[in-house]
Amino acid sequence: MLHFLSKLPLVKHVVHQPRWWALGFIGLCLGNAVITPLTLPIGWMFAVALGWVALAWLFRWGNPRHPHSPKRVWPWSLVPLIIWWFYVYMADTYGDVDIAAIFFHLQAGMEGHGGGKRFLTAIVYTLSAFFSLVAFVWLVRHDHRWRLLERILALFLLATNPLLFGITQRSATMVTQDGAWLDRRYIEPKITEEPADPPNLLYIYLESIERTYDDNERFDDAYEDFNAIGEESVVFEGVRQLDNTGWTMAGMIASQCGVPLMPAGLLHDEQFEPLDHVVPGVNCLGDILSAQDYQLTYIGGASTDFAGKGLFYNDHGFDRILGREELEPRLDDPDYVNSWGLYDDSLYDMMLEELKMLDESDDPWGMVALTLGAHAPFGFPADSCKERQGEFDGEDILYSVECSGWLTRQFLDRLEDEGLLDNTLVVIASDHLSMKVSAWDKLVASERDNTLMLYSDDLEPARIRRESTTLDIFPTILETMGYQTESHRAGLGVSLLAEPQNLVERHGLTYLNERLTEENALQERLWEGVDREVRFKE
Repeated sequence: MLHFLSKLPLVKHVVHQPRWWALGFIGLCLGNAVITPLTLPIGWMFAVALGWVALAWLFRWGNPRHPHSPKRVWPWSLVPLIIWWFYVYMADTYGDVDIAAIFFHLQAGMEGHGGGKRFLTAIVYTLSAFFSLVAFVWLVRHDHRWRLLERILALFLLATNPLLFGITQRSATMVTQDGAWLDRRYIEPKITEEPADPPNLLYIYLESIERTYDDNERFDDAYEDFNAIGEESVVFEGVRQLDNTGWTMAGMIASQCGVPLMPAGLLHDEQFEPLDHVVPGVNCLGDILSAQDYQLTYIGGASTDFAGKGLFYNDHGFDRILGREELEPRLDDPDYVNSWGLYDDSLYDMMLEELKMLDESDDPWGMVALTLGAHAPFGFPADSCKERQGEFDGEDILYSVECSGWLTRQFLDRLEDEGLLDNTLVVIASDHLSMKVSAWDKLVASERDNTLMLYSDDLEPARIRRESTTLDIFPTILETMGYQTESHRAGLGVSLLAEPQNLVERHGLTYLNERLTEENALQERLWEGVDREVRFKE
């Protein structure tokens, strides 16, 4: 069949013409650049490519009727095209591209990064980018019309790249007329009333497991075990994601400090130096509890060197910081790890051991833990789930979400049996909304919100629907533990158990994100600890 097709005149013409190879490849790359950010079906990629080739045939691109001599020129568009390729790769990897996250990770460090599964994708993107640039150079050199057009194209590519748009937005903070709108609403977290019997705190961050999965029509029963936990908890609905809170370290800082994570760069001379501290200018949950004589432990399966996690917890009152480097030697099977670190069943076993030791002390304790089971893009389901769920196909994120729910529920049952939940507040929460996963199209089909559940013997199960952000978790936890703060506020957050409106209820998420792009005073507070009079203006 292939031999027969190769004999057809049209096919022979196309195969032996470098013009069509170049134009066809450019068309496919253009199609990919369209469908990836817009999350369109792959069929649209071929439709875009076909449309591009049709235009090429109609206007005789690469073979004009009155050709000029080929010129050995280098297109102005090469750099803008490379930046676009970087953006498309980031969009394919993470879904939503956050320039703040890029800045922060470059500065905080990426040692211990576990994204090895994306290595092949990165190679494919790199090769595709290279060959598309070669094809575009050929087109510009052989078609004088494109030599004129591509200069305008270079400006268009720079102006429309969302990555560069994010950079220019952050740069706008340098000249904004009011760069202290958020900072004026910051309330220093100060305890005004303490509980007679301080409770313990167990805060479990569920990597990327947003409450959006609680929809049987779209996600079957993947969230079922979390719903079972919720039946005995106070469940909060409507916890949205503010900009600069959408990755793990940012989500932790938002929920423990009541502030978005604005990177240290752009406003500082040392913006390209490695960080020695993480948000040293604000008091966070660990600082408050440490001052109340809590014994505090952070534990997570991934490296604490990645993204400054170890620095943050060391700076903010934690006594023990346990990550992959400290926990991996404890494993019975040293090979039972994934590219990021420990599987969740191993982590929960070690958490139980640590909690037993903490509970032997007369002082109240606090533990913050971070799971890995549903980490994008595919998750890392533990082997202990396979007997219950069958084999993992390597891609289905719903399998990983279900596994994480079952392991978390089993872990809480074990804590109950050990008596470790007496006078203990348990917080079950997502660190941030999920990045791009196999269920991405379904996740982004409606409004999304984070998981947040509070469990304690003293709490009556309930469902509370309030528009809020993860900034409001900080004062909510303090108030639930019996620590009263000024006006039920801490940082930029307002307790979800109190009547005062939070920032989202008062101003809306869109407006807050707009003000965040202009803010520089709060950024200075985070990184320099600048002392200033704190005023709250409505």
